[in-house]
Amino acid sequence: MPMRDTTDTSRRRIVVAAVELLENGGPDAVSTRAVAAAAGMQPPAIYRLFGDKEGLLEAVAEHGYAQFLESKRAQLDPAPEDPVEELRRGWDLVVEFGVSRPELFAVMNRATGRGADAAHRAGLEILHGRVRRLAAGGWLRVDEELAAQIIQATGQGAVTTWHSTPAERRNPALLTILRESMITAVTRAEPAVSTTETGPAPAARALRAALPDHADVLSNAEQHLLREWLTRLAADSRALQA
Repeated sequence: MPMRDTTDTSRRRIVVAAVELLENGGPDAVSTRAVAAAAGMQPPAIYRLFGDKEGLLEAVAEHGYAQFLESKRAQLDPAPEDPVEELRRGWDLVVEFGVSRPELFAVMNRATGRGADAAHRAGLEILHGRVRRLAAGGWLRVDEELAAQIIQATGQGAVTTWHSTPAERRNPALLTILRESMITAVTRAEPAVSTTETGPAPAARALRAALPDHADVLSNAEQHLLREWLTRLAADSRALQA
């Protein structure tokens, strides 16, 4: 056990040192020699613990995701009074992280390791939970999957555009406008079944989102069949009018 503790402590020291070098000097600053010196260790320790520089960068990405998920979970409200405002806060959190920590954000997006992938999926689960609550409350204008894609795309696009724009031309209004455009694209001004969209699609979306909370009422086969029907109705508001 002491050996394990020592190894974990060494890994943390190296990763923290690598993150600091990355954020202060960019990827080129993260050499094995520089990281080892910053961590107060010898370069062979990095190869022993991470394999190579790519392995170290994967660990840096995992560290970044862990920090990001911690802040995301701290903000998480399982029963928000205003799910649309919750969506705004979640989008802002992602964009603020990407804008304020560009080098780490870029490494996280390039990561392909299992640890980073698991953390990424955990983040997506939080996003899909928010989208599901919107759908269950009758707020969604589009299908859940499309809503999640729009939210992700606008967040990523906001961060990418911000960093690709010369500093003197960056306007914070861009981020606000992109966020509100996303809100308009995926949510309604008022909850419940739409009075402007004809057909059963809005009700189907809301009922499909509520199914996980009432899974014990139906058998697995019944749930599968009902979800298939609701998916068709949610995708085509004219289905019953044909």
